[in-house]
Amino acid sequence: MVHIREPGPHDAAALGRVHVAAWQTGYRGIFPDEQLAGMSVEEREQAWTRILDHPSRLGMVRLVATLQDDGPVVGFAVAGPARHDETVGELHALNVDPDVWGRGVGGALLEAATDHLIGQGFETAVLWVATGNVRARRFYERAGWRDDEVEREEEVLGVTAHERRYRRDLPADAPS
Repeated sequence: MVHIREPGPHDAAALGRVHVAAWQTGYRGIFPDEQLAGMSVEEREQAWTRILDHPSRLGMVRLVATLQDDGPVVGFAVAGPARHDETVGELHALNVDPDVWGRGVGGALLEAATDHLIGQGFETAVLWVATGNVRARRFYERAGWRDDEVEREEEVLGVTAHERRYRRDLPADAPS
């Protein structure tokens, strides 16, 4: 069973570990090997410490997933108003430890993040996914997100990512 909660400062180390593991596995063959190999758990932990030390922006939510009530963090998601259009919700990030891929963690995080966006009153949500990340694209498509064929180049953790935008209409009256 997947448990979802908001993270606290004590979660920074686990978030750093999950972030690096997810990227090094999920983006293999998409981003340069040397960039992925150079990712530092300690650097990501420090970044998460800074993030968690500040309240989230209005309408934003940070979520972590565990497989037990007080178990280690195995995934995270961030959702809230879109960066470029605050009338639209956005899934800003979703990363899961590769050791638990296929166990429902990503789906539970996606559902919780989507429920948050619905609760914030958004009628539409978007997310950006690396064009070459076929696994992630299939995951989002199975969950009802659709590629709307908008592309961009975005620098993400020092790497230029070629991304596609996915969109989903959100129900106004009930969680996803």
